[in-house]
Amino acid sequence: MSADVKIPPKGSLVVLALAATAYALAQTAVIPAMTGMAKALHASSASVTWVLTGYLVSAAILTPVLGRLGDMFGKRRMLLIALLLFGAGAVMAAVVGNIWLVVVARVLQGAGGGIFPLCFGIISDDFPPNRRPGALGLISAIAGIGAGAGLLLGGLLIDHTSYHWIFWSGAIMAGLAILGVRTLPANDNYVTGKVDYVGAVLLAVGVTAPLIALTKTADWGWTDARVLGLIAAGLMVLVLFGLFERRVREPLVDMSVLGRPAVTATNITTLLAGFAMFGAFVLIPQIAETPEASGYGFGMDATKAGLLLLPACLVMLLAGSVSGKLSTKVGGKVPLALGMLIAAGGLGLLAAQHGSVITIVIDSVVVFAGIGLAMAAMPNLIVGAVPPSMTGQATGVNALIRSLGSSIGSQVAATLLAGSVTAGTLLPADHAFTEAFAIGAVAAVVAGAAALLIPRAGVDQAEPGESVATAIAATSGGARQGD
Repeated sequence: MSADVKIPPKGSLVVLALAATAYALAQTAVIPAMTGMAKALHASSASVTWVLTGYLVSAAILTPVLGRLGDMFGKRRMLLIALLLFGAGAVMAAVVGNIWLVVVARVLQGAGGGIFPLCFGIISDDFPPNRRPGALGLISAIAGIGAGAGLLLGGLLIDHTSYHWIFWSGAIMAGLAILGVRTLPANDNYVTGKVDYVGAVLLAVGVTAPLIALTKTADWGWTDARVLGLIAAGLMVLVLFGLFERRVREPLVDMSVLGRPAVTATNITTLLAGFAMFGAFVLIPQIAETPEASGYGFGMDATKAGLLLLPACLVMLLAGSVSGKLSTKVGGKVPLALGMLIAAGGLGLLAAQHGSVITIVIDSVVVFAGIGLAMAAMPNLIVGAVPPSMTGQATGVNALIRSLGSSIGSQVAATLLAGSVTAGTLLPADHAFTEAFAIGAVAAVVAGAAALLIPRAGVDQAEPGESVATAIAATSGGARQGD
């Protein structure tokens, strides 16, 4: 492993942000298109849900795998591979005319899940210490902003073009990111070793089984034997994975590193934050698109429903900048805890009142301001708690845990809504939205409490830094290139 650090060239943070945005948008842009895709491809509603499920499962598996491979073979090289797979999947999904081929294409796109840990690793390896916290915060904020912006993008394209352009837009962004990534210096700050194929298979099975169960809870119910069986089987395999990784000489995931108190506490907080965040992304557009006859809906189309979240997404980006400044002064766990408590307050407000557009906009701004503070702090805490040679796998697991939290949150919300549907209207009852927001608020409060338990040692290892906005300006306009 080389001790030399190559200062990235001008615009390197913009390149990494573009790569992250391509994947983040693809997470949710397809959601508004599900009904239209089912009609266009002559597929059942059950079949078309695999367009989302296949993507989530693939990303969950490949995120930590690609993060580890980046540590072993070079993060820039693996970032190029992840973008190539993501772009190829996007092109395939745009041109094929069979639902199951689209599902295969989405599985390919799931490789984009590795983009985030690889970007985090490149920033940790190559960026000067004073720019790392702001840059890490920006990329992490994009993960949350992209989920809301993806709904807006999907709604705009469905309302004005066709679902094909959801995939073409992803392919174009991936292509531009590939051109940019190729200009980054290849850093040889990596560890040699063998690929832990057995560990990868165990992780794949352990993560896939519970995710499939979660996606079927709305149809089967949480107490169905199939749901409980898949969750139990997945958890058992994950336990076996952990035991195996402790014994193998060159593990896919170093369990001793993940077992560090700072990393464990941050991951627990991340799981709860993902749970709280994604519920809001699902619930607010659904309220907006529900007919006014329901007594609580606004009867909006997909574009207007997405626009409701636009102010919140912009505030989330600004909150990421504030988080970077706070982290340099008081450590990362303070903005993480504060952010989750602010998000809890916003979710509580939504639970109490969500009957007008202005209320939804204001309360969602509060929610996402808190989430922006929290999410920008997470990668700084993880990177500061692990050796540089392990940033890929550590941030990859953290991204996986956030995805699991998001999946659980969205499925809990979907189950509550489905269980309240009345035969006469076929629409969810208003009290189901109240309950779902309230559950998200409780999860956010618990996340804030968990953040306060993160050991100080995890913060002490972090490098001093700057805000997201300053990092963008410095990296785009004045970075030096050298060895």
